[in-house]
Amino acid sequence: MTVDMTDLPPRHLRTPEAARFLGLSGRTLEKHRSFGTGPRYHKLGGRVVYNQDDLKHWLERGTRTSTFEPKSSSVSPARRLEGQPLPQTRVKP
Repeated sequence: MTVDMTDLPPRHLRTPEAARFLGLSGRTLEKHRSFGTGPRYHKLGGRVVYNQDDLKHWLERGTRTSTFEPKSSSVSPARRLEGQPLPQTRVKP
């Protein structure tokens, strides 16, 4: 039995693939994830995966046609936003 590839859902990308898709380093994408400023992601067991549509939507938030265009939404830098708590780090036992 052969599988028709058109019947499969969109492929999900792991962090290194998603970072290349966005033109970022993997570390920058990880920082965005920990600060809550990045694209939506999913946890599958211990794996983090990104839907390609979510990556495209996140990119679209930063689209501009002019420097005079008002900022209705934008892509934040990969750093803690003002008033946001520091991300929790796990200590391995």
